[in-house]
Order: sequence, then C-alpha cells, then structure tokens
Amino acid sequence: MAFARDIQVTALTASQNRCAEAAVHEVIAAVPLLRQEWYERASGRLNSLTKPSGSLGRLEEIAARIVAIREDLRPDCSKKVIFTLAADHGVTEEGVSAYPKAVTRQMVLNLLSGGAAINVLCRHFGIDVTVVDIGVEGDISELPNLLRKKIAHGTKNMACGPAMTAAEMYGALQVGIELANDAADDGRTLIGTGEMGIGNTTAASAITAILTGRSAADVTGRGTGLDDAGLRRKVQVIERAIAVNHPNPLEPLHVLQTVGGLEIAGLTGLILAGAARRIPIVIDGFISTSAAALACSLQPRVRHFLIAAHRSSEPGHEALLKFIGQAPLLDLNMRLGEGTGAALCMALIEGATKLLNEMATFSSAGVSEAIG
Repeated sequence: MAFARDIQVTALTASQNRCAEAAVHEVIAAVPLLRQEWYERASGRLNSLTKPSGSLGRLEEIAARIVAIREDLRPDCSKKVIFTLAADHGVTEEGVSAYPKAVTRQMVLNLLSGGAAINVLCRHFGIDVTVVDIGVEGDISELPNLLRKKIAHGTKNMACGPAMTAAEMYGALQVGIELANDAADDGRTLIGTGEMGIGNTTAASAITAILTGRSAADVTGRGTGLDDAGLRRKVQVIERAIAVNHPNPLEPLHVLQTVGGLEIAGLTGLILAGAARRIPIVIDGFISTSAAALACSLQPRVRHFLIAAHRSSEPGHEALLKFIGQAPLLDLNMRLGEGTGAALCMALIEGATKLLNEMATFSSAGVSEAIG
C-alpha cells in the first residue's frame, strides 16, 4: 500500500472554514478546457499504428482522451492509485441498511489488513490503495496504515435535518483536494475513486433523485441486500430527507451538505482537484458517480476528465451516468464499491496507453497501409 501524508483534520475554525471554502472555489475555477488539437494528434498517432483504423474500438477513444488530458502524445498511466474513503451515515438510524453501522469500522480494518476485494484486485493489477478515515464513527486512530483525515464521527440523520454543517462539508471537500494534490505532487498519473460506508447508497440515491429530477423510488436500490419492506422504508426515508431539507438541484453544495456523506464530499473534492491537475479520474460505481455528478454540477468541464469504470446494478446509477455524459467501460452486474470497478478499469486504461506508446507504425514495421 502507498499512503499520502498523514495529517489529522479537526473541526475548522471560522478562519479555516473561509480558507477551505476559498480553496474549493479556486479548484473549481482551475479545471481546464481540453484542447481539440491533442485529440487530433492522438488520432493521427493511432491511425499510423499497424491495425485497421478504429479496430481497437473504445481503447482508442480512451487513449485519445488520456492524451488530451495529459497533453502528452506518449502518456504514462502506470503510476496508479485508488483512494478508498470511509465514513458513517446518521441515516442508518432509520433502518436503511441490511448491515449495522459497525460494519464500516470492521471493513476498514479488513481493508487495512489486505483482505477486501479491492486489495486483491489492486495487488493483481499493480495499483496502490490508500484507505482514508474521513468520517468513521468512533476512534480508529490506532489502526496501522490508516490515513487519518476525520472530519466528524459520521454525518447526522438527513431525514431529520442537514447531514453536515457547512464547515464539515467544506472540510471534507478540502480533504479530497489535498489527496489529489498530494497524488499529483507524488507523480501519480491515474487516480481511482473508492468508498466504504454503511448507509451511503441512501445518500447517493437522494443526491441522484435531486440532481436528475427522478423520483426516489426510481433511483433507489437494495444496497447491501434489503428485502422488499426495507426497500420501501429506504425510499420513504429519502423522500422525507428531501422534504425536510428542501435541497436545490441548482445549488450542488447545498445538496451535498443536506443529504450527502463525508466520503462523498471527499470524493467530490478529489475529482475536482484531480481534474484541475490534469489527472484522469476513474469513477467506480454508484457512490463515486454521485460525487462525480456533484463535481460536474459545480464545474461542467470536469466531465472530460472522467472515465466511468462500470455500470452498477444499483438502479440510480444509469441516471447518474446519463447526467454526467459517460458510457461505462464494463457491465459486470457489480455493486460492491470500495473502488473494485475502478481497479478493473484502470488495467484497461493502462493497456490502452501502452498500445498507443508501444505498437509499431506501418512505416516502422514495413507494413503496407490500406489502399485508397
């Protein structure tokens, strides 16, 4: 595992909160436009390789996107990292999950011990994974190799009021910004998103309903395995949270503060800052895509820096993918989270850039090009 700088985040003072807010708006403004000339240069390189034009399908699309993001005709995507952000959700008080809140902490320990699905995939594909406590309930500071960035001991129950204070939201956003900036400074060339938190599909479903205008029933799934009664209860809780908080879809930060999660806020900051630093961001599943949707709402240019890993079996994911204009690379009926889909996709992305960089051209190989 690789770990970024370990700085404990505590409650922000008024001055620190203003600084965090300013940092968020600064990074939103810093996301660049991609230049068409780099797509054209990538296309020229791809068409010169020893293959029929376009025969590598979406791998060519990915390679061209990476070239445009990095502004480098021979991009390197080998320095890969996935950030798995962990946090608890107060809305679990409403019985919206099949598992108790304690599972978040237990799974963090499993992640740190190397026994989770994301660990296995990252070992296989040569990806570093960093586990971040951004809002797990209770003190888990004794766990080794944990990146301690706790903003609060979970969110409040969004069915009764805002999930976070403004200070907590901006603090979590700033954590994500710091993670991306540290990754860029450390030479990372590909970032994947991951999360862990019992109750976070409830938050993601609420965000999805608000941003897309779909009903809670349309975008809410069974999460970790709710039965029919549990699913009905989950939908009702989301409807109540929206009615209580009146989140405005035109104000994505208000949506995040009222019905989001600390890990979702952290991922939103990570995505914004990664885009600002010209690093491709591989979006995992439903939870990560809710953060991507918020980031795109804050800055539409972000969408060009995203690669959607897979289509989750959660019903709201398709609505979010359409909202951010992304077609996922994989459809494996997955719904685990952690960054597992991102890990699978990162191997494809690195392969796409290696094809671009290492295949022979018609000229260098002495192969005749197509006639006409």
